[in-house]
Amino acid sequence: MTVSNTNSQTATEGTDYDAVVVGAGFSGLYQLHRLRDELGLSVKVIEKADDVGGTWYWNRYPGARCDSESHIYCYSFNEGIMEEWQWSERYPEQPEVLEYLRFVADNLDLRKDIEFETEVTSATFEEETGTWVIETDDGETVSSQFFITAVGCLSTPYVPDFDDIDAYEGETYHTGKWPHDGVDFDDKRVAVIGTGASGIQVIPEVGKEDIEHLTVFQRTPNYAVPARNSPLDDETWAEIQRNYEEIMADAHDDRAGFPFDSIRQTAEDLTMEEVEEILEPRWKEGGWRFLAAFEDLLINRDTNEKISQYLREKIREAVDDPETAEKLVPTDHYYGTKRPPLHTDYYATFNEDYVSLVDVTETPIERFTPKGIQTGDGQVHEFDMVIFATGFDAMTGTLLQMDIEGRNGVTLDEKWADGPNTYLGLGVHGFPNMFTVTGPQSPSVLSNMPVPIEHHVEWISGTIADLREEGTRYIEPTRAAEEDWTEHNMDLAEQTLYTTVDSWYMNENIPDKPTVFTPYPGGVDMYHDIIREVKEKGYEGYMLANSLDDLGQAGDTPDLSIFEVMEMLHADPDMDLTDLMEMTAD
Repeated sequence: MTVSNTNSQTATEGTDYDAVVVGAGFSGLYQLHRLRDELGLSVKVIEKADDVGGTWYWNRYPGARCDSESHIYCYSFNEGIMEEWQWSERYPEQPEVLEYLRFVADNLDLRKDIEFETEVTSATFEEETGTWVIETDDGETVSSQFFITAVGCLSTPYVPDFDDIDAYEGETYHTGKWPHDGVDFDDKRVAVIGTGASGIQVIPEVGKEDIEHLTVFQRTPNYAVPARNSPLDDETWAEIQRNYEEIMADAHDDRAGFPFDSIRQTAEDLTMEEVEEILEPRWKEGGWRFLAAFEDLLINRDTNEKISQYLREKIREAVDDPETAEKLVPTDHYYGTKRPPLHTDYYATFNEDYVSLVDVTETPIERFTPKGIQTGDGQVHEFDMVIFATGFDAMTGTLLQMDIEGRNGVTLDEKWADGPNTYLGLGVHGFPNMFTVTGPQSPSVLSNMPVPIEHHVEWISGTIADLREEGTRYIEPTRAAEEDWTEHNMDLAEQTLYTTVDSWYMNENIPDKPTVFTPYPGGVDMYHDIIREVKEKGYEGYMLANSLDDLGQAGDTPDLSIFEVMEMLHADPDMDLTDLMEMTAD
């Protein structure tokens, strides 16, 4: 860390707020609380919805349900909230998660500092004043010292550019932007396009409605493990409460943010029968415990192939028609390399005679017609309603839509033309005093989201507190730190099976988007060690300054031995982290 002491000025000079935060979901609410209530800063949160909730405000489609268990899909920072709130189900539905976030907002009196129904259209770092100027869709502007994005990783719905899509005259909906007053399905012919996580949740629920027919258009079959949802009775909840501190500590120290222990390091040396004996109890238990059965699932092809084979047979057993079953069996990717959904009655839905499956790899969607969809075989499928379960412009989509401009007039869109480059997924070189909560190149979507959210919010808040205590005006990653972190992210990804398949993790669902693995694959635990060490080393990889001239001269050769440490630790998890740090530190 290098600090310049020239042109010192107070943090609030010439600004409307100390910090502006974009988004009022899990990230934005906690960020507001930490900055306002614990640091005493003036904070404004800007939210385009008319209520809190983030993704749980918009995703109201039938079947929308959290796939992390409710008692760990929540904040851990406030004991009062943890004691007062009681979840009703193992996996809460969208309305309950939204109600939880409303409860938190009210409990902490957060709404008074949130501007609802307002969308950020641009954010510009003005070098003359050294402040961020944020413009909104109502034409208003506000300025702040710090600009923090808390927009979520899956918040910009995506619909492919199908030919003649505007010609279709029926109802259309996207799962990520569902009508708040619901949808009438009675006696309608319904199409669902997409069999990712949202499609796998919405398809069984639509199938239970009083519809005439349901047609599912599938590009890529997915591995889905049963959730085994159930109510949480008072006795179960009391047991959770008794052990809550230990449960949350385990979650925050886990690779994926879950308090689940692996059964075995590898399945490489086991027979298929032995693997089945291990997997069957976790299959019956359901949920993410299945994913955690073997530690090397996502780095060892032999282990993964055995688990994938087990899942393929489970799909074949669940679907009555052999031809339909084979269409639903994934053969082009390893389990977990695409987002691995949980399901309730997904495969059984295809046993109904009013449900049909169209494999668009065999008969692609050619174009929309006024009455429906024409496929490559010339058939026109007529529908009253089309539901797009086609996912999101993930990780960077919402950030790039905001027209963010940093120093020297460089926009984030220009900066990330070849893919995102960040330092720690928290900051970007050339964008002073900007922080991205669970930004690209952080664990985020590869984990139980509230855990990395809390890590990020607490790190950002602690950093701002340190800057104010030292009277330091600006913080920005160096170019070298950013380049090394991007290289480190890519190196780790290439050691996994993630890069063996096209997925939205790789940006492959969006045309013309650079192909690059976007989340951080090293695990929440490793990542948390890294950001903690960066702070303890005096913000290694950052330039801290009190003038923009000094900031612009930030050194490009920081000591980044910590990345060497983490790569060594990744290769040999039994190595002692403290010893490694001593070996590689200057």
